[in-house]
Amino acid sequence: MSDMTEQNRNQNSEGDTHVQTRKTVRRGGGNPADRGRTSIADGVVEKIAGLAARDVLGVHAMGSGLSRTFGAVRDRVPGGSKAATRGVKVEVGEVQTALDLEIVVDYGVSIADVAKAVRENVIAAVERMTGLEVVEVNIAVSDVKLPEEEDEEPETRIQ
Repeated sequence: MSDMTEQNRNQNSEGDTHVQTRKTVRRGGGNPADRGRTSIADGVVEKIAGLAARDVLGVHAMGSGLSRTFGAVRDRVPGGSKAATRGVKVEVGEVQTALDLEIVVDYGVSIADVAKAVRENVIAAVERMTGLEVVEVNIAVSDVKLPEEEDEEPETRIQ
């Protein structure tokens, strides 16, 4: 940035004219990315984690039976949508976050492998999208979906 000179002519009470020279000062030096603070709401991290967990093969649903039942009712309300945060609880700090997930797995899958894959996918998604360090992802498997069980969220009659 070039220095610019601005001259102002002022007269004092005796009638003398003097010249003031002022150089333009560069404002807010430093890296623009460091000017300010970004805060991320808990709900943002919950949505990212919920969607990342659902992407893992072997995860049938998120949340406990009760929360899934209430969610199924809520999803049927016109204008309602599936709750991306169901079964996800987070604590978000300035630079770190911790997550608790409650999942239902499909029968026949290795629960340990599914939990590991969920943990890896959630950590990668949250850290990539938010820049927060994920310090822990606790996973509680609340149920196993058996092949002969009906879904509590049946298909709608209208296509």
